[in-house]
Amino acid sequence: MIGFDSKYLRISEIEMTNGVGLKLTEEMVSQISEGLEEPKWLLEIRLDALSALDGLEFPKVISTPGRIWTDLTDLDFENLIDPLTQKHETLRDEVEGVEILSFSDALKTNGDFIQENFGRVVDPKENYLVGLSTALFTGGTVIRIPEKTDIEKIVIRTKMESKSLFDYTLVVAEKSSSATIVTSQETGEGVEGEKYYGGIVELIARENSQIKYGSLQNLSGDTYKYSMKRGSTDENAIINWIEGDVGSRLSKTTVETELNGDGSETKIVCAFYGHEDQHMDVDAKVWHNAKNTIADLVTRGVVDDRARSVYEGTQFVGKEAWNTSSYQRESTLMLSNESEADASPKLIINNHDTSASHSATVGQIDKDSLLYLRTRGISEKTASNMLVKGFFGPIYEEITVDEFRDDLREQIETRLRT
Repeated sequence: MIGFDSKYLRISEIEMTNGVGLKLTEEMVSQISEGLEEPKWLLEIRLDALSALDGLEFPKVISTPGRIWTDLTDLDFENLIDPLTQKHETLRDEVEGVEILSFSDALKTNGDFIQENFGRVVDPKENYLVGLSTALFTGGTVIRIPEKTDIEKIVIRTKMESKSLFDYTLVVAEKSSSATIVTSQETGEGVEGEKYYGGIVELIARENSQIKYGSLQNLSGDTYKYSMKRGSTDENAIINWIEGDVGSRLSKTTVETELNGDGSETKIVCAFYGHEDQHMDVDAKVWHNAKNTIADLVTRGVVDDRARSVYEGTQFVGKEAWNTSSYQRESTLMLSNESEADASPKLIINNHDTSASHSATVGQIDKDSLLYLRTRGISEKTASNMLVKGFFGPIYEEITVDEFRDDLREQIETRLRT
């Protein structure tokens, strides 16, 4: 792999090329599709994405003149990705009254439904890494929430059992339905060497429906990960995201909502904890495309040791998005002098009938609070850990699923200084 030490991750020169050395063929893609017994229409989408790769740009990242903050182009894709040896173990809840199927099983029972909705929210050729996932995915889940059905909780746990894994999730909440979905990704034992995980999640919330989607990523420290998660709302629908990133070597996570229906809402809550030489990149976006829409973006993260974090949050308000309310708050806590953090919140407003704000703070533990605890006989290490736990408190309060909140808290607390 090309020089991925911690210093290199912090800053690297821009290269105006998409040449990544990855050799893929139509035969490979066809073999994946045939092995999953897929219909012709999906194979055509895969092959179309494959043929477009050379002309696709990498995902957009924050940059300053001559430099980029997260460099994805220098990943050694040729050695990271083996399309034909993908393996995973996925455990899915069985819930009465709702279809929760592997992607391949869903194609056999409801292919027309998938064809109607596949790629509707995330364009299969949106960027190079999305195109790569579209061409090569073997894992995935399809969830369809029937009209006027309320599902308290659906749990999906994925364990990566191979050098590379591409995963696709489609969730459709029909009119006046609701569901809470909790997912996790981790690495299985016995998978040696550097790895790559690519994931796409599409959420479609029909009129008056509600989707709560939580994802906890705890992949091994030698895994490079890119995920694109995007939802679309119809009239009076709600999509709420909870994103927890604690694992991987380098993680680029994009979480987005398009508010396309009048009166629709979204909340995007993100938490991350980077230590050692991890690189965490969180990108949260919302598009206000309709009237009377509401959005709230909340992110909190910690970086320790030589870890680095990058945060970008964007609120876009369209010309016809009358009576918009949109808010964004991001805070990053640095625990060491070697850690680094950057934040770039943005407001793009094209409508004067808007109430909006954005903020981002980066800093170290408050010295007065630390001193207060020290004067009460608490050691510096214990006091620091107490303050970090308290720092994540507002995030925990946003999580209504006890199991997800407990898992996230446990993963974060395993990284506290001992």
